[in-house]
Amino acid sequence: MTQILLSFSIPYEPILFGIKWNVHLILEYMAFFVAFRYYVLLRKRSSDAISANNRLSIIIGAIFGALFFSRFIAFLENPPLHYEQGWIALLNNKTIMGGLFGGLLGVELAKKIIGEQRSSGDLFTLPIIVGIIIGRMGCFLAGVKEFTYGKETDFFLGMDLGNGLSRHPVALYEIAFLLFLFVCIKNLYFRKDGCADGALFKLFMVTYFSLRFLLEFLKPNSFFILGLSSIQYLCLICLLYYRKFILQAILYAGKKLHLL
Repeated sequence: MTQILLSFSIPYEPILFGIKWNVHLILEYMAFFVAFRYYVLLRKRSSDAISANNRLSIIIGAIFGALFFSRFIAFLENPPLHYEQGWIALLNNKTIMGGLFGGLLGVELAKKIIGEQRSSGDLFTLPIIVGIIIGRMGCFLAGVKEFTYGKETDFFLGMDLGNGLSRHPVALYEIAFLLFLFVCIKNLYFRKDGCADGALFKLFMVTYFSLRFLLEFLKPNSFFILGLSSIQYLCLICLLYYRKFILQAILYAGKKLHLL
């Protein structure tokens, strides 16, 4: 007999047709599928100055860079623990932060190899945000089974994520921020209001990595170097990478405020 679990609890593991479904894994695959389809749709609707062959090379560079760095940064989150778990765990553990920064490096390497000079990130920006939102929904529904939950808290937004303790729902904080960022960047994307090529992707990376740097203080990390986690050091490296863009944005904001 088909058994369907209608009650909702976290971790959310519904039973359908007698099978317990891994919602986190399903949403993770869905994130890739939806993000890619959204990218294809945006490329059809916009005039892409980069040729199809070069765009494919850029995507391949992004994939390989993301695959390597997502695992490497995940390993650095707690090297002694992951070393004890062995190679299988090393291949399974991954982090979106490493994937994003590794994808960035992979793209830059691919562009150097093929001689592409134009910025390529804007077309990927909105699909990436959509993909992360869907993936974070899976992380939230996984509760304490996925290391994206927060520390114990008495804050009014605290939730029981599966072990009877009130914790910061860090994944929900991230989703709320990304929804706001998606609306802002989407408006800029279709208006092209004086934005230089690549500026929207840089805006996403700077704001998202800044957010993640702050959210790490709400997570129960156990491996620190000088008081910061490996993710926070990666965030600082990314912000340093985009230091010129950040300085330009500060100067631009200063001019706007001065005119007011």
